[in-house]
Amino acid sequence: MHRLSPTGQRRLCGLGLFGIAAVAIYWNFFTDGLPIMWGPTARAAEVAAGRELFEHQWEPNDPLAHGDGLGPVYNARSCGACHFQGGLGGGGGREQNAVSFEVLPRPGDPNFRTGNLHHFSITPAFKESNDSLRAMFPIVKGSTTQSGDPHCRYTVTIPDFDPLHTQTVQTTALFGAGWVDLISDRAILRNARSRGLRSVVRELSLDFDNIPVGRVRHVPGGVGKFGWKGQFASLSEFVAAACANELGLGTPTTEQAKPLSAPDHTSPPDLDKAQFRALVAFVKTLPKPVEVVPDQAAAQADAAHGKALFGTIGCAVCHIPDMGGVKGIYTDFLLYTLSEPPPTGGSGEYGPGPPSQLELPSRPDSEPRPDEWKTAALWGVADSAPYLHDGSAATLHDAILRHRGDARIVGDKYKALTPADQLAVIAFLNTLKAPPDAPKVNSPAGTRLASR
Repeated sequence: MHRLSPTGQRRLCGLGLFGIAAVAIYWNFFTDGLPIMWGPTARAAEVAAGRELFEHQWEPNDPLAHGDGLGPVYNARSCGACHFQGGLGGGGGREQNAVSFEVLPRPGDPNFRTGNLHHFSITPAFKESNDSLRAMFPIVKGSTTQSGDPHCRYTVTIPDFDPLHTQTVQTTALFGAGWVDLISDRAILRNARSRGLRSVVRELSLDFDNIPVGRVRHVPGGVGKFGWKGQFASLSEFVAAACANELGLGTPTTEQAKPLSAPDHTSPPDLDKAQFRALVAFVKTLPKPVEVVPDQAAAQADAAHGKALFGTIGCAVCHIPDMGGVKGIYTDFLLYTLSEPPPTGGSGEYGPGPPSQLELPSRPDSEPRPDEWKTAALWGVADSAPYLHDGSAATLHDAILRHRGDARIVGDKYKALTPADQLAVIAFLNTLKAPPDAPKVNSPAGTRLASR
């Protein structure tokens, strides 16, 4: 047997290390990680138990709960109350909108705070409203003072400062949530990195018709994939937060929402580990939306033409059809602004940050700005009107026209299309349907959130 010389052994070892490094570089920068071999699964009995919990009408001191049951503050009595469009697990209408808020650092409290306003309470003492929220976080009044020595006086003006910002957000559809949970962080990061490199090349070539690259939301546990702001990295965290904030149900990982007027209120978890695991199993196995090809040839041609235009005008740059091995999802999971920036020196829609004279910290860089939103997944969009984060766009056409800010280039290209081409784009979007095998809503009239 021929024995390699020491030089040959070193050369072979070097080649091996080079090969390993090359594979590692390729794996890290040019692949989405391990492929998704099969979809989310769970035991049938566990899914059935989860569905029962999803549809259950919760009550204070509910016999199914291990804590205090519904509340003490809440927005609905069941998950199905807000998730019903296109079947059990879909989105909700504007009447199901929730109110989120953020509080910027202010004198006496340098912390950045976020939370949710609850429309219902078990007891009157815990009732929350916009007025009670404002009373807790009032406008910080400014002041005008004279400074300097007697021979050189000047005026120092500190403007009023509103630390409180509120927004309404719509219920999102849960169809295909288990598939989203399987998408690797690597896929999202690789796409963002590739977009960034292409953007630099286009700028160097003086091509200014360029869609800005969105921002990756990094949260504990990974990349944010769930929630309008990408607040949660995993489906389990997302479901736990929904239980806590919308129903007031504590889980093994997340405490129930605390009333604004009683921040020290506590209660044992309402769902035990088996119940919470079953609820997540039901949501995880909800079927994913589908693209339905129209029956008639003319309608097929319109939808196909619209799909091509969807790519041509740039919609597919952010609403990526396939991500991380999941086909037909139409999102990149990045944060973008959809409104125009305020004029120079202006305060904008959400007001300025703390005046510099107060020497307060600003919003943490890791926190999305009020006008930043995660790219909505378009699968199932035909069955999820109204549109945008707050449901303020009644139709898909209106929603596209509202694409300004980072998406202004795409919105302008859509506006420049002929009316027939615009209709073709809408025809394509109307093929993105809720799953036909979605669970049926048993009693939608009785489960929806009461009118506010």
